[in-house]
Amino acid sequence: MKSKFLLTTLCCASLALSGCASKYVEPEQYSGFLKNYSILKEDKSPTGAPVMRWIDPGVDVKRFSSVYVEPSQLYPQPKPTEKIPAGTLQGITQYYDQALKTQFSKALPLASGPGPGVLVVRPAITAVSAETKGLQPYEVIPIALIAAGVSTATGIRDQDTSISTEAAFLDGGSGKVVAQVVRKGAGTELENSDQVMQARDARAVLDGWASDMVKTFQALKSK
Repeated sequence: MKSKFLLTTLCCASLALSGCASKYVEPEQYSGFLKNYSILKEDKSPTGAPVMRWIDPGVDVKRFSSVYVEPSQLYPQPKPTEKIPAGTLQGITQYYDQALKTQFSKALPLASGPGPGVLVVRPAITAVSAETKGLQPYEVIPIALIAAGVSTATGIRDQDTSISTEAAFLDGGSGKVVAQVVRKGAGTELENSDQVMQARDARAVLDGWASDMVKTFQALKSK
């Protein structure tokens, strides 16, 4: 009986844990950076990642002959912490800028500013967090749960890092928004609560976002 009870508890806990973490940015977590969130729909990026996205069905991306990447913003202005210092936040935006320019330059020449025929990319980093890693299903067993609680209190447990972005794409001539995207991703896992998050911990996520944006543009252009 005890084995059956443990198995049932384990399965229920596993389902609860998997159901808690949403793959999408929740509406209550929207930053206010974008003008209109009501038009966003659940979608998949070219690499299969979940995104909230809207693309103007009437947009003709072939008319864009160059691209201007605005400096990425931290929105709203964050309060640096010991875990995520100001240098890390600044490094994330600087790397995001470079990743976007590197990827978009593969599809279009880079412009020095907005104008007719220019696609304007307006990106923002809207959330950066480092939280104690969630309990794994096997740790639900009472004796393991106690051990996990002790290690959490002493800062031994791994920590998950996550980061979110919101970006608008505009017609540089008219200023009209032609596309929007909201998504989040997981950065490098930190070893414990004492480890400070570095900008490099987010690089893989930022590279992936930039690459997906360009692949989406190229797919639209090929239609």
